[in-house]
Amino acid sequence: MALFFEVTLSLLKGFGTTCSIFGLTLVLALPLGLLISFGTMSKFLPVKAVFKTFVWIIRGVPLMLQLFVVFYVPGFVFGVPIASRFVATVIAFVINYACYFSEIYRAGIEAIPVGQTEAGEVLGMTKWQIFRKVIFMQVVKRIIPPMGNEIITLVKDTALARVIAVTEIIWRAEQFTSRALIWPLFYTAVFYLAFVGALTLLFGRAEKKLAYYKV
Repeated sequence: MALFFEVTLSLLKGFGTTCSIFGLTLVLALPLGLLISFGTMSKFLPVKAVFKTFVWIIRGVPLMLQLFVVFYVPGFVFGVPIASRFVATVIAFVINYACYFSEIYRAGIEAIPVGQTEAGEVLGMTKWQIFRKVIFMQVVKRIIPPMGNEIITLVKDTALARVIAVTEIIWRAEQFTSRALIWPLFYTAVFYLAFVGALTLLFGRAEKKLAYYKV
């Protein structure tokens, strides 16, 4: 029993780091993804090409490799190493997920009939007013399912942080293998399932709340 409590306490500390990575990534990547989506939809072709290329590269390169790039390249190339492994992890995750979110935003925005924008213009509304009052909530309704899938994937992807020795929950569990204990690795599934279950309920409620928006 004492061993079980020791493992649980260690995993809870690691899970705190996992939640921090998740929370910071979400808070920063959601607005950044929206800004990137505006870039990929820009009517100015050079800007559109730059953003499209950036998104293509980030989505095409494994997140694990991006973690290595963010953590090691600044030190090797510019002589300015990132002192905090946690900060490097958050930077890599934010850039990666912002690009994925941007494509979800883009698809949601482009799915709104252009007639709604034209109607807003006829009424004398500015582009920002049209987006905020006419487009935005319909976009939110459309993107909740795919966004929910990405966010749930983010929960599990936080385990990749251990490749640069960030002490998230899987890293904590792996430390017990030196004592010939393998069950802590499987025990981590309880934490992930609880987290994902809570998110699933949250997104389900959000979909019901926005059900009155016809899309």
